[in-house]
Amino acid sequence: MTRYLARRLLEAVPLLILISVAVFFLINIIPGGPTAAYENNPHLTPQDLARIERELGLNQPIYVRYVRWLGAVAHGDWGYSLASRRPVLVEIGERLPNTIYLLGVAFAVTLALGIPIGMLSALRQYSLFDHTSTTLAFMGQSVPIFWFGLILIIVFHVSLRNPLTGLPLLPGGGMYTLGEPFSVWDRVSHLILPVSMLTLATAAQYVRYMRASMLEVVHQDYIRTARAKGAGGRRVVWRHAFKNAALPLVTVIALDLPTLFSGALFTETIFSWPGMGRLFYDSALRFDYALLMGIIMVNAALIILSNLAADVVYGCLDPRIRYV
Repeated sequence: MTRYLARRLLEAVPLLILISVAVFFLINIIPGGPTAAYENNPHLTPQDLARIERELGLNQPIYVRYVRWLGAVAHGDWGYSLASRRPVLVEIGERLPNTIYLLGVAFAVTLALGIPIGMLSALRQYSLFDHTSTTLAFMGQSVPIFWFGLILIIVFHVSLRNPLTGLPLLPGGGMYTLGEPFSVWDRVSHLILPVSMLTLATAAQYVRYMRASMLEVVHQDYIRTARAKGAGGRRVVWRHAFKNAALPLVTVIALDLPTLFSGALFTETIFSWPGMGRLFYDSALRFDYALLMGIIMVNAALIILSNLAADVVYGCLDPRIRYV
């Protein structure tokens, strides 16, 4: 296993370099740029714009800029944000924990809802619970995530009020209440709406995958054999059926990480959550090239690591899988 992990990590290096090449060239051929905000300023002359481009290094060929960027990254220098003039790593280091915090809670809630509901729906096939959960899962996947977030704000922040204080029932944005001392309920209340927005579509998808996978497994011969030998129902379900039914779901979870990050972009923007999604949105509006590259490369590295973690989980769930 150690050799396999080491090999996969080494293989990730050229993959990240290829991703950086594609992303760097795409970002730099987009119309506009850091100087677009100054072009309509009547007080700036063409000479001033040329000086700004020269200071930012934008007057050099694109391949020269990429080689310089790659060399700086190799030495730990990811550049500086054009807006805040702070190092890119500092900007990402402040926002990444907030996104991981939000996604971690949303992911835990998603698994806590999706897996048990999907399993119970399969074990009670064609029952009222099965029809209800399947219908709700289809509805959850059909609702646009950004529309659902706006509805949550309208209902729980604008319309509904706390009968004791008259304040909104739930906060409509932010990570905590500014100027207030630390409170567990304050942190939890700020999580409820964004976590609900992130959980909706993903939990609905996991319910459908888990139901389909469990239905295929529970009718296998080894399940009938385990029951014929007198094994209890819970033991058959959790020790024999669940491990094999979870393998396809692990693949879906690993592939869903990019979707979670894109969902976090909408969620963090709508709910003013100070995370990577909001930082990416603001950087894209400002054509902050260095910061955009840093955010995308961090996301790419997290996606590669998530796929590697999925391979490790395969071996834990199925002892027949061996890595060399």
